[in-house]
Amino acid sequence: MSAEDIKVISIDELQPGMYVHDIIKQRGKMKIKSQGKVKDLNLVQQLKAKGILQLKIDLSKAFDPETGELIQTQPEPIKKAVEKQVTKRVSFDDELHRAAKLHSQGKVIQKEVLDHVANDQPIDAEIPKEFSENLVGSIDRNPNALMCLSKIREKDTYLLEHSLNVAILLANFAKFLGFSKEETEELSLSGFLHDIGKIKVPDEILHKPGRLTDSEMDVMRQHVEWGVETLSKMDIPERIIRTMGEHHERLDGAGYPQGKHGDDISKFGRMIAIADTYDAMTAERCYKAGMPSQKALKILLEESPSKYDRNLVQQFIKCIGIYPVGSLVRLNNQQVAMVVSQHSEKPLAPVVKVFYSLRSKIFITPKNVNLAANNVELEIESEVLASDLGIDFNRFFNENIAT
Repeated sequence: MSAEDIKVISIDELQPGMYVHDIIKQRGKMKIKSQGKVKDLNLVQQLKAKGILQLKIDLSKAFDPETGELIQTQPEPIKKAVEKQVTKRVSFDDELHRAAKLHSQGKVIQKEVLDHVANDQPIDAEIPKEFSENLVGSIDRNPNALMCLSKIREKDTYLLEHSLNVAILLANFAKFLGFSKEETEELSLSGFLHDIGKIKVPDEILHKPGRLTDSEMDVMRQHVEWGVETLSKMDIPERIIRTMGEHHERLDGAGYPQGKHGDDISKFGRMIAIADTYDAMTAERCYKAGMPSQKALKILLEESPSKYDRNLVQQFIKCIGIYPVGSLVRLNNQQVAMVVSQHSEKPLAPVVKVFYSLRSKIFITPKNVNLAANNVELEIESEVLASDLGIDFNRFFNENIAT
């Protein structure tokens, strides 16, 4: 074994066939055996469950997990195996169950982070960072699963879901624009933490239905500075702190907290402003229904380039589609469907999952339909909201689609 044979990897890169030389970072104080072969994925999952975050592997001891024989031609085969695992695409249905667990985990982590901020307790930056990496991994496997889940909202968990959804939107947007994995993870983490300062806003202001007074708005605006202050105490890169601090800045200088103008706002800051505004407009809250995606996108376009970067808004619309994944649409046969995936060349004819009959007013067995197929005569008449139809789509989704 030489120094070149030792490689530091994250727990998400650990694969069967690798030999663990040492564990260098973990959560908790439980003593974990520091060396040994990784024979199957069960062991990887066990190590994750025990809080292992980072470890060293010995490339000279890489082996075939089926035969147990040492692999002589390395480290390149191991590197390729890791890359193949990370970029492997899977179907929407295959990823949805995994993404649903990740989505639920994200809300738990978000709540823990906010609770720590509210109680002035230190935050382990590795936890949201690792989650953001896993989120990007899901986007790599199939971006539509998490994008769909970002539409499944609960009225009383807006603060938790909003930051999670902005992280999902930014990861998808960054991937669409061809950003590197590191940049995509950075943007996702920026979105996940961007509203961390809101926990310091008094509840009577944060959850007030209707318009805020000028003095209340002054308090609300402070959430950005409180967030920057919180992130500055964590092991968070400066660019992420800047991105988070710019999510309410606008190109015309009318934003806050610094009133930045034009080129003073970074590209990442312009992107998070778009994602944050879009999700806020489409969100379901206890005191108001979210607006349809098409209306929100129209507003973003109307306010470009005065407030938002027009080119980035146009790219964002291309990224999520005219009918974003997870949107509910009325078809011309009096059925309702959920958008499952897009056709870049036929944006008005996505793949949908039909689930409800407007004539009978009953849920029906979910079925995928490719509206772009030559033998399909169905068309979308309009986007609809579950609240307008008087149906509990969230419950149906969780019991019949996400399982």
